[in-house]
Amino acid sequence: MRAVGRRWRISRALVTRASPRARDVAMVLVSLASGVVFAVTLHGHWPVAVVVAAGVACSVAAVALWWRRDHPVAVAVVTLVIAIATGLPVAFFLALLTLAVRRRDRVLAVVTAASFVLDVGRSIVTGTNVFSAVVGSVLFYSAVIAFGAYVGARRDLIDSLRARAETAEAERELRADQARLSERTRIAGEMHDVLAHKVSLIALHAGGLEVNPDAGPEQVERTAALVRTTAREALEDLRRVLGVLRTDESADGSDLAPPPQLSDIERLVAASRAAGVAISLTCDVAGTPPADVARTAHRVVQESLTNVHKHARSAATRVRVHGRAGAGLDVVVANQVPVAAASLLPGAGLGLVGLAERVSLVGGRLVAGPASDGGWRVAAHLPWPEPEEAS
Repeated sequence: MRAVGRRWRISRALVTRASPRARDVAMVLVSLASGVVFAVTLHGHWPVAVVVAAGVACSVAAVALWWRRDHPVAVAVVTLVIAIATGLPVAFFLALLTLAVRRRDRVLAVVTAASFVLDVGRSIVTGTNVFSAVVGSVLFYSAVIAFGAYVGARRDLIDSLRARAETAEAERELRADQARLSERTRIAGEMHDVLAHKVSLIALHAGGLEVNPDAGPEQVERTAALVRTTAREALEDLRRVLGVLRTDESADGSDLAPPPQLSDIERLVAASRAAGVAISLTCDVAGTPPADVARTAHRVVQESLTNVHKHARSAATRVRVHGRAGAGLDVVVANQVPVAAASLLPGAGLGLVGLAERVSLVGGRLVAGPASDGGWRVAAHLPWPEPEEAS
């Protein structure tokens, strides 16, 4: 019994690995061989013309099997007619098997019922035992259709699993691409926030020396010290960001750098004043806002001052931060019309876009555009709920 099962598995593997056209050729050859045997059997019992006609009809049915994959219904009908006319059903059974593999619907039921009726009718006409014909047809048709339905269902299942696996693979690659894009966006945003302000300060200090070539040694030394200090801070920030990125496991990137507070805004303003920008700061905040609100407010001031360094370094600038719990936190950075129109550093125009996204993430609003006096104004309103609401 074990040997029989092993032979069956080997035979099934050989049939499965064979190419579709090789199986088509095998079916055509089997049908032709059965037609030759049938014609030889009829020889001597029927006229030569009848034998030749039967052989030609069986050959036509055998050759028609070549198109059984593309036109299973048509091939089944043609082979059924030839089988009823000649009494040789080999080609029809092969075509019916293919039809059961391809379709398990009303068409298969109609073709099977028609073949059963025609087969029983032929038995009645030829005088064959009707009961034996009915039983034999039912058993044989049932076996052919059951085997074909099993093969077809198994193929459909395999195709479905393959499609599902391909879809899952495509979704996995899409999620990986989205994760990489999100990570790049996080890195770009953090690098911009950390480095753009410091680099703009360096450019501002260097620009001050360029426009004032007659500065004394003390001024040059003081400016060089500021440039060196700012550059060292920028490198330290860069090293810290890159170090955290190598081991970052957070989903939102909150640990990329220590979160800034409202008190850090004074240091931003002081650094800009040291670079020669005329800035006034008004901070009227009652209480301590949530960490995300404070961080966003700091980023608003930082990005606004970075743009002032780039495009309006000679303009007087006002920074105003005021708010309380329940009323929200308002941050306004406005500069007058700059005297010098040239920019120290090129701008990509993406800073305000990223800033608007940061503000929207905390549920706030950002308005940036020309002011009534011809300068530029950036205003952000950040929600600051009451302590009981925040809890």
